[in-house]
Amino acid sequence: MADLTIRPARRADLPSIIALLAADDLGRGRERPAEPLDPRYEAAFAAIEADPNHSQVVVERDGQLIGCLQLSFIPGVSRFGGWRGQIEGVRVAADQRNAGVGRTMIVWAVDQCRARGCDLVQLTTDARRVDAQRFYGSLGFVASHVGMKLTLET
Repeated sequence: MADLTIRPARRADLPSIIALLAADDLGRGRERPAEPLDPRYEAAFAAIEADPNHSQVVVERDGQLIGCLQLSFIPGVSRFGGWRGQIEGVRVAADQRNAGVGRTMIVWAVDQCRARGCDLVQLTTDARRVDAQRFYGSLGFVASHVGMKLTLET
C-alpha cells in the first residue's frame, strides 16, 4: 500500500470526513454532511486538533481522500497506569473497500499506539456491523467486553 498517504486531517478535509461518516445506513441517520457544516463538527475538530492525545487522521490515494479514523490516547490508573489507544470513526470509501486500505489504516494506528507506549488498543463498532467485527477479529482484536452506551439528548 505504498501509494497511500496517512496524515493528520486539516480543516479543509472536514466535509470529506463527514461525508465518509455519513456514507452508510447507520451514518446517514446520525450525520449531516450538507454544507455549511454544522458548527458542532467545527468545534469538535478544533478540540481534537488542540489536544496532543487526540488526532483525526485521513488516508489519501492519488490526492483523493479515501479513509479516515480518530485515534486517542487515554491514560488510566488500571493496568498499572497503562495508556490505552482508542480507535474510532474508521471509514473507507465504498469504492476502496476490500483492497487493504482498512487493514493498512488499523496497522498504522496500532503502530502509533505502540510508539506512544500504550499497553492496550481498543475500539468499538456497532453491533450491527458484522463485517467490521469480522475484519477487526482478523487483525487480532477480541470481543472481550460488553460495551454499553447512553445517548444524551442535545
